[in-house]
Amino acid sequence: MLTPDTTPSDNSAARAPGQSAPLLRVNQLVKKFPVKGGLFGKVVDHVHAVSGVSFDLAAGETLGLVGESGCGKSTTGRCVLRLIEPTAGEVWFEGREMGAMNRAELRALCRQMQIVFQDPYASLNPRMTVGSIIAEPLHIHGLASSPSEFDDRVVHLLKTVGLHADHARRYPHEFSGGQRQRIGIARALAVSPRLLVCDEPVSALDVSIQAQVINLLEDLQEQFNLTYLFIAHDLSVVEHISDRVAVMYLGRIVEIAPAQELYSAPKHPYTEALLSAVPIPDPTVTRKRIVLQGDVPNPIHPPSGCHFHPRCPQASERCRNEVPLLREIAPGRQAACHLND
Repeated sequence: MLTPDTTPSDNSAARAPGQSAPLLRVNQLVKKFPVKGGLFGKVVDHVHAVSGVSFDLAAGETLGLVGESGCGKSTTGRCVLRLIEPTAGEVWFEGREMGAMNRAELRALCRQMQIVFQDPYASLNPRMTVGSIIAEPLHIHGLASSPSEFDDRVVHLLKTVGLHADHARRYPHEFSGGQRQRIGIARALAVSPRLLVCDEPVSALDVSIQAQVINLLEDLQEQFNLTYLFIAHDLSVVEHISDRVAVMYLGRIVEIAPAQELYSAPKHPYTEALLSAVPIPDPTVTRKRIVLQGDVPNPIHPPSGCHFHPRCPQASERCRNEVPLLREIAPGRQAACHLND
């Protein structure tokens, strides 16, 4: 993997405008999953889940990561947290490269980087009370010294996410989906992190509950100066919460831009197609619908050149043969498309 004297590559093309020292820097991240077959289970191929992803995330910022199911969003987030070990690439947090850290250093870093999972029903241990679930990270990191201090911290965290103190004695099955997700958020906040990876935290919830959880996340960000990597496929949700948006397709980031600019003037054909499918609540406003032909290519054998070219209505011969680089096309805007040359 990486050596301790590795230095970060120039990632200015994926950096927030005016941000010289990002909290999180991801540089050329790659993750391949082996495909085994045959009588002896030999590795016969690889799934190219993440292929050279790069971006920066400033302290206090929310970066939305969007794309179709299976494009590598969640894998990217889990590689950032080292829940999945990346195949190649660099992840820097507060100027320190995580690949050069030993186990003890990574364990200490876990306090600064936490995750809120997608499924509030599967992410909580059904055999533990809510109080025990929230207190577990406090025990692991030694953040309280007495039972009363543990109880006080748990109660404070429950109230912070809009729950009651007596909920600590109950079990996860006694709560609704929205309440369970609040419990998951409280557990993530227990160790006072700086970065939260929100892996589709509202996709399993009703629309009205989604709004409540999103508003809670925004309030917590302001209160604790949190930084979010917000992974989702719902573009309306991402637009509401994100400062910038990165669009992924088949393991690659194809566009990064401030949220308002990306939604008003996308610079990549795939982003245009995604936005054309977003419903508009005003019946007097019409939008041209872009219907993509074919299916998402097999990530075991991705297309040559631009991964999007088999479905792109504007693809040329160059798109089929040459990989477009993610580069700055305007201040604060990056796109990986030959049409912007």
